[in-house]
Amino acid sequence: SFLDEVQARTPGESRLLMCIQCGTCGGSCPSGADMQHTPRHIFAMIRADMRDEVLSSNTPWYCVSCYFCTVRCPQDVAITDIMYTLKRISIQQGLYRKSTAADAPGFSQTFMDYVENYGRSFELGLATRYHLSYHPLDVMKMAPMGVGMLRKGRMDLMPKKIKGIDQLKSILAKAKELEAAS
Repeated sequence: SFLDEVQARTPGESRLLMCIQCGTCGGSCPSGADMQHTPRHIFAMIRADMRDEVLSSNTPWYCVSCYFCTVRCPQDVAITDIMYTLKRISIQQGLYRKSTAADAPGFSQTFMDYVENYGRSFELGLATRYHLSYHPLDVMKMAPMGVGMLRKGRMDLMPKKIKGIDQLKSILAKAKELEAAS
């Protein structure tokens, strides 16, 4: 079943079956208003074997990985980890294209490129590459905010590598190796 697949592909213990449908996750989520379905609704859909509907939903893509839902969950369901699993499956199945967040995998990939190469996000590069790729007309709308951030020293013009970037690259390479093996 889809439930078994999600549980098997979520690292650690997902505890998805422990969800009591209390709604704490959706009420805690800073992106909840933008989601097509709250996490608890997504979990009910997973249990109902509504695979395509879940994987084409924008819900996992609007998860900002703040872990607020996970921390507040009375059943210790690994909500954020499950959202990552749903993103991976959605990309592999190509179902994210049906989502209202169809450009989200491109944004995620751009973010990961910066993390893999520098050890951190580079906001100017991330926003520029993303908007030029998906929303080129929005670049000019964001310019005033970008200039203000630069003026106040809140954004760098060039990405900076973290100390120990080689160690991080080794960790990420091992993680990719383990993911490919599973």
